Amino acid sequence: QAHFVESGGGLVQSGGSLRLSCAPSGRTFTGYVMGWFRQAPGKEREFVAAITWSAGNTAYVDSVKGRFTISSDNAKNTVYLQMNSLKPEDTAVYVCAAAPPWVTKYSDYTLYDYWGQGTQVTVSS
Repeated sequence: QAHFVESGGGLVQSGGSLRLSCAPSGRTFTGYVMGWFRQAPGKEREFVAAITWSAGNTAYVDSVKGRFTISSDNAKNTVYLQMNSLKPEDTAVYVCAAAPPWVTKYSDYTLYDYWGQGTQVTVSS
């Protein structure tokens, strides 16, 4: 069961931008940690970014710092991932997930209880 609906993926040229959206399906996740992960074919799942609903604290994997921005809109109960200066190595399925409020190790995907189905991002060179 997918707990989120992701959208905004697609095909873009290197250097281009995309904005991914993640909206809960069926319940709210107020207070949770919201994370974005990605997985490319033949590669391990990789943490991309996370944000806390309450304080708005954010975290990023080094490879996307300065290019990606995670944000949340409490009124719309939606989390976004703005991706700029995209590179071919950013190509992957991007999935959003939620972890309990007590989680501080945002990069550990095993701590996330709720997941979406993902959206494909393809960056051509």
